[in-house]
This record gives sequence, C-alpha cells and structure tokens, in this order.
Amino acid sequence: MPAAETSTREPDALIALVTGLREENTSLRALVETLKRALYGARSEKLEPVSDQLLLGLGDLSTALVELPKLIQPRRLDQSTRPRSTRNIGHLPAHLPRDEIVIEPTVTACPCCQGKLHLIGEDISEMLDIVPALIRVRRIRRPRYGCRACAGAIVQASAPPRPLDGGLPTTALLAHIVVSKFAWHLPLYRQTQMLAGHGIKLDRSTLVHWVSRAAWWLKPLHELLVATVLAAPKVFCDDTPLPVLDRNRTRTRIARLWSYATDDRPWQGPAPPAVVYLFAEDRKGRHVAEHLLGFNGVLQVDAYGGYAALARPERSGGAITLAFCLAHARRRFFEVHKATGSPVAAAALARFAAIYAIEARIRGTSARERVAIRQAETRLLFDILKPWLMDRLAEISVKAPLARAIRYTLGHWDGLTMFLRDGRVEVDNNTVERTIRPIALGRKNALFAGAASGGQSWAVLASLINTAKLHDLDPHAYLADVLDRMVSGQTKNNAVRELLPWVWKATQATRTAAA
Repeated sequence: MPAAETSTREPDALIALVTGLREENTSLRALVETLKRALYGARSEKLEPVSDQLLLGLGDLSTALVELPKLIQPRRLDQSTRPRSTRNIGHLPAHLPRDEIVIEPTVTACPCCQGKLHLIGEDISEMLDIVPALIRVRRIRRPRYGCRACAGAIVQASAPPRPLDGGLPTTALLAHIVVSKFAWHLPLYRQTQMLAGHGIKLDRSTLVHWVSRAAWWLKPLHELLVATVLAAPKVFCDDTPLPVLDRNRTRTRIARLWSYATDDRPWQGPAPPAVVYLFAEDRKGRHVAEHLLGFNGVLQVDAYGGYAALARPERSGGAITLAFCLAHARRRFFEVHKATGSPVAAAALARFAAIYAIEARIRGTSARERVAIRQAETRLLFDILKPWLMDRLAEISVKAPLARAIRYTLGHWDGLTMFLRDGRVEVDNNTVERTIRPIALGRKNALFAGAASGGQSWAVLASLINTAKLHDLDPHAYLADVLDRMVSGQTKNNAVRELLPWVWKATQATRTAAA
C-alpha cells in the first residue's frame, strides 16, 4: 500500500520539481542579464518606445500579454516633432581678456599708383587661447628700520600668517591642490607628477599633509554648513562606500560617506541648494541616527533598513517622516524588462513614465500648486497602479524577478506616495544621488583614503566644493578667497557665515555691481 501511494505521487513530485527548476532558471537568467548589463551595458535607464512585437511574448504569466491603459501609452517621437539640437560653437564670453594681434599687409603702397593707402575697415576674428598654469615663488620682504639715536628702537612689519607654519604653500596653492583633487578628481600622485614637470619635486605625503591642513582650516565652515542643512524641514539622504586603507591588515576596509542635501528650487522654497558629507566607519544605522539627533522633519531616502528606527514614535525628538524614492522602484522593473523583456514590466514603466511626465510639468511651481495637481492627477494613477500590481503579483511565481519588483513597490507604498500629500517632497531621491557622483569619480581615481582622518578631510572639502558648484561658482576662486580670509584672520569665527557659498556669491555680486 505505501508503495502504491508513493507511485501515484511521483508524477506530482516531478512536476513540482520541474516547475521549481524552471522558476529558478528564469531567476538566474535574469540575474545574469542584470550583471552583464551592469558590467558592459549602458548606464542610462531610458526605455525605448514599446513596440507591437514586444506585446507578442509567450511563456509564463510573468511575460503574458498586458493591455496598457490608453492614458499612459508611451508616446512615439516622430522625426518632424523632434527638437532641433543647439550647440555653442563660437560664442566667447565678453569678460575674458583679449590679446590683440594686428597683422599689417607687407605692402602699404597702392599697387596701381604707388600712392599712400588709408584705413577703410578691418576684419576681426577671435580664437580661444590658454596660458598654461604659472607656478611662481612669492617672496615676502619685511624691511627693518632702526633709529640712529636709539639703539634699541627697531620697527618691522609682522610676518603674515601662513596656512602651514613654516610651510611652502600659499592659500592659492592649497586651494589649487584641493580643488584639483575633489572637484576635478586628480589624485595627489598625479598632481606630484604635474608639479615635477615644472621642476618642483614633492613627495605625495607632503600634499597629503597640505590637504589635511586645508580641511583643518575649513572645519568650522563645514560644521556651520552641516547645521544649516540639517536645520531644513526636508532633507535628502544617501550614502556611498569609501575604501580606507587599514595599515594593520595591509588592505582597505569599506567606510562610508553619508550625504545630506537640500534643494528647494523645484518648489520655490527658501533654502539654498547645499550638500554636506559626513564620514562614518561603516554603514550601521547608528551613524545616521547620530547625524540626525536634532532633526524631525521629512527625510527622503532609499529603502535601506537602517532608516527604519528613525520613524519610530519612541525616537528621542520625535519620529522622522520617511519619503521613499520612486526611481528605485522603477529601476527594479527596468532591470526585469531589460533582462527578460517582460511586457508586464514594460507596462509598469509606462505607468511610471506618466507620473514623471506630470512631475516635469509642475517642476518650479509652488508647493501648494504641486500638491493640488498631484491630488487631482497623480493620485488617480497610483489608485490604478496598486490593484494592478496586486493582480499581477497573484498571477506569477513568487520567485520570479518581477514578483520581487512588485513586492518592493507594494512594501514601501506609504513612503512612495508621500509626495502626493506634501508639495515640498520630490518624487525621487535623485537630488542627493547626483551629489554622490563626484564622490564616486574621485574614489575611482584615488582608489582609497589613506586613513580615517583622510576620510574626514574628504567629507569637509567635498562638502564645500560641491555646494559651491551647485551655486555655479568657480570652486578655486571661492576656496582660495575663503582660505585667505580664514588664515589671515580677516573673517573671525563669529562671522564665518559670510563664507557660506550662497552668501559669498551674493557679496561678490554686490561688490561687482558697486564697482
């Protein structure tokens, strides 16, 4: 009897085994495609218009035919409606100095009668030129004066303060080294090679010391910038790895740079755009909890689990409202579509595109106008999207990559729809992700920070430089002037607010207008 029961159940067991293997194979294939795209594919997440052939997919329900609502059909671009590209191929700014060269004809007499010629006009053309960096020595002479009648009376001007006691660099050179590394991503070993080309041979450790000293001078300004950003009612947050050399293990360990950003320009808010980075030894949630001890506003983040404790009611200072990033949810469907060609994923992307189209239209309006349009138009799309996702989830295998994308979206629904209720909140976290890119470029070129102190210097200097770039400032001009003011004592610690990038920019504009 037991043998008979076993034999009758064997086909069911084999069917279940084959089904499980197929699901696992599909999931692994999608994972391989995702990894291949990450290594060799394009970084853009733009989706090509959905073709009719895409909707003819066969197979399991994860790639079954799905009818896209007419409201959110992807728009096809026709050649006649495509905007004409514009390029700047010759406009030279008026503020640049002009080095004029006059080319006279070799013959200044009339070729017919040999009479004297007079000027009747000229042709002027301009070319963009460059003078290579000029490295010079600043020699400071301080004459001493004495009295012939009084032997002990000697008068001499005080020596000007230096950024490094007895050191070689001026504040301008320090700014150049720092900006080259943290704004234009030139690692210090390349800068030593460039200086060697001018006949100045310095060890890389010397430049490391210079960068550390510059960060020491700028630390009070960085602390003020941190306080200013975290005093805002709404802040973006993200983190990125920063390898740090561990001399005890002769290899690197992975620390983190936490990025906090504000940008009220999309809703005409009062806060100037700014970003600050804070160094941490690891990615544990306690670090972000320490950073945000006095913060209780809206924090726009990804779905990292370390943020969950911030939203608890028992948190000291009150619960933080978490707004999640719709771009992260969209990205999961994008990866599924790229890996499997799933029409369900394509339909989800089309629905996300309709949401983003509304956001593009209302960007730059007031928070009140934004929330009104979102309630009138975007909420309807979300009300349709949620049951549609739940229906698709019920039709497919729980192990399918598409199911994971759907569960992620439904699991973070409240945070993803926060922007519908608050006009200050953005639809995604791209504002802070853009501030991560300069860190990633610098990390790629420099490979690692030499120590934890180097990571802290990185946070200080990158914060000021990238905030200056957000305000369209020349980072070298800004940092050189700030360092000069702080080193010379022209700006005291109680007036350091004058050196915040947006305040400094306004001051420079006033001086230029007055001149």
